[in-house]
Amino acid sequence: MPQSLPAKASAVIIGGGVTGASVAYHLARLGWQDVVLLERRQFACGTTWHAAGLIGTMRANESHARLCEYSMSLLDELERETGQSTGFRQVGSLNIAHGADRFEELKRVASMNNAFGVTRVDMVTVEEIADLFPLIDTTGLLGGSYIAQDGKGSPIDVTNAFIKGARQRGALCLEGVTVTGVESSAGRVTGVVTESGHIATDFVVNASGMWARALGKLSGVDIPLHAAEHYYAVTEKDEAFHPDLPVLRDYDKCAYYREDAGSLLVGAFEKNALAWGMDGIPAEFCFDELTGHVEQQFYPVLEDAMVRVPKLQEIGWRKFFCGPESFTPDDQFHVGEAPELRGYFVACGLNSVGIQTSGGLGKACAEWMHLGHAPLDLWSNDIRRMYPFMSNERFIRERVTETLGLLYDNHYPFKQFETARDVRHSPIHERLVAHRACFGQVAGWERPNWFAPEGVEPRYEYSFGKQNWFEYSAAEHRAAREGVVLFDQSSFSKYLVAGREACASLQRICSADVDVAPGKVVYTHWLNERGGIEADLTVTRIAEDEYWVVSGAAVTRKDIDWLKRHIDPDAHCHVTDITAAWAVFGVMGPGSREMLQPLVDVKLDNDDFAFGTARSIEIGYARARALRVSFVGELGFELYVPVDMARHVFDLLMEHGGGHDLKLAGLHALDSCRLEKKFLHFGHDIGDEDTPLEAGAGFVCAMDKAVPFIGRDAIARQRESRTHMRKRLVQFLLDDPQEMLYHHEPIIRDGDIVGHLTSGNFGHTLGASVGLGYVRAEEDITAEAIASSRWEIDVAGRRVGATASLKAMYDPAGKRARR
Repeated sequence: MPQSLPAKASAVIIGGGVTGASVAYHLARLGWQDVVLLERRQFACGTTWHAAGLIGTMRANESHARLCEYSMSLLDELERETGQSTGFRQVGSLNIAHGADRFEELKRVASMNNAFGVTRVDMVTVEEIADLFPLIDTTGLLGGSYIAQDGKGSPIDVTNAFIKGARQRGALCLEGVTVTGVESSAGRVTGVVTESGHIATDFVVNASGMWARALGKLSGVDIPLHAAEHYYAVTEKDEAFHPDLPVLRDYDKCAYYREDAGSLLVGAFEKNALAWGMDGIPAEFCFDELTGHVEQQFYPVLEDAMVRVPKLQEIGWRKFFCGPESFTPDDQFHVGEAPELRGYFVACGLNSVGIQTSGGLGKACAEWMHLGHAPLDLWSNDIRRMYPFMSNERFIRERVTETLGLLYDNHYPFKQFETARDVRHSPIHERLVAHRACFGQVAGWERPNWFAPEGVEPRYEYSFGKQNWFEYSAAEHRAAREGVVLFDQSSFSKYLVAGREACASLQRICSADVDVAPGKVVYTHWLNERGGIEADLTVTRIAEDEYWVVSGAAVTRKDIDWLKRHIDPDAHCHVTDITAAWAVFGVMGPGSREMLQPLVDVKLDNDDFAFGTARSIEIGYARARALRVSFVGELGFELYVPVDMARHVFDLLMEHGGGHDLKLAGLHALDSCRLEKKFLHFGHDIGDEDTPLEAGAGFVCAMDKAVPFIGRDAIARQRESRTHMRKRLVQFLLDDPQEMLYHHEPIIRDGDIVGHLTSGNFGHTLGASVGLGYVRAEEDITAEAIASSRWEIDVAGRRVGATASLKAMYDPAGKRARR
């Protein structure tokens, strides 16, 4: 019989795998009393037990690198604290490259990780690969990368160490307790119901792995993930497989290798995986294996492995294994508080990196609960990035067949998902198809990234250099700078904030002063109490009691959640998501006014329609709203058109625009234009750890308005202390026009790494790649200090000279958009 349940708990963690055990340990470590961890069968019996136990620290962004580095460093501490072995052995990890693109990617990832300052990644020659992994046949290899501090561990032992540590700190960790539901009242968690009784609590953590989606559904919480078949095989023991053999990853052949108790374990991340558990995960599942499709899915990988490691051709195989692993729609794990239910946290969907992430993820989730906010920038993992449709069975089942293999695929810039597409369409989608748009997907939206000329197939050909669409997007960029273009921006998130207290509510949330006359458009940030940026958007006052808020396509749920959290529930202020009601056409460029004027019933000159204002217009048969704003840095108008009239207005614009050489432009051109203007992109250039002062956008902070905004005190303190002068967003222009910037390339000042880029693209007007990135220094970073320094950007290990500037190198005074 299981131990009796307590009547109440400070937090209940559901799921006794390595992630749930880590959350329990870290909550107890923070001093939380009466923490309860519930496991339906036995600890680690779901997917944790059969993990390969790879522990690496080289990651695709700084936050993940820090989480993994903490996870690894914690293992020795856990052993000392609990006396429980974790099986951790620091043997290093080795990544090899067959082709030029893979080698370029390894170089770029090595450079970015070295810039993070968390782990050291060394590039190695073919000869050094052979020395590090003597069993390998190096035929056809170009080189590789090596991380000496990486290693391997025992998943079950790591889990048991967390359990023991949590218990020593007062947590109650129970097996054999099945949760049947989470209770709530007034939108907040109030308790957990199990087959063994009820526990009152204000906090629940869904760490139930491949069961998380089904468990969340019981409470109306969407957690998109799905199980997929995952394979590995274990050889017979042989003295050639010594314990200090480094972990080997052969991404091009979808394989990894690690020594395992005198044997060699060979695992696969094949390109076309198979989903599992479509009818639900069996209730009795406990340390189970799957029959799988070994010949179909695993044998091709194993055949390649026998060529790369010839020893495998002469040794027997002790075990062929297939087990389930859960994957998410974007290959990023889930963490954070669910927007549907206060006090309901998630920590799941680890995409086969659970062991190496477990310590950091458990710590981050626990601190998020403790502090009330994420302890570091985790927007790429925040559960609010997901949309409800992504949890639909068909969508997530189709997507995970791709995301498993993407872990080892080339991570090309602009690479698009191929599965679960055509979910959300602009009302003019078919028109864009007819004009040969090549689409990318964001938040399910199919958005035109570039347009192919007549006779060219609109399809990506990926590389780390100038891709096949480079010249087509360059022409769109130049048309935006010199003529007139039309962007379909219908995927913008749009919210109506209305009510007698709408102004007062937004004044507190917005850093800028939005108590303006109707018809005024205000660019603003939403800040947290620490002064970090939670949103980057425009607010347009439509009437005394009505505002339109326009934001990015990917942040709808985050923005609405932020509004609901910070609008007084008793205030007469209501928020409505109107995204799907309005199409948005950005008519941009020096020729936009001349082209539009004959089509609308209002004058578009500066005196009648100034920059930063909005007006209701008639265009064709439609009533619409025009905003004079621009994300490209040129004269332009955003036209908001009811969706039922969008095709009519689009056709009218295209027909009339022919006489003005109107061109359709995609979002790649929009991005290259905004980078030249040093305009910010939320999630890349700014986030909740960056302040407007650091980003060079201090003008959005109305420090003297009557209603103090959230974060005002933090901004005031930063201004007084001048700490923002030692972390500043700088624009860079490469000297060599052949090199391409994307993001995370190291910034080098006088020979030393001082930061990394947050975003990059080719600036077709400036004539070379442009990047934005934060520079950090012990002294004030002034224009004079920048001018007197020598700047380089590390592009895949190549140090490329660059010009640096605090101001935009293109139209720094912003005159072109206001002319």
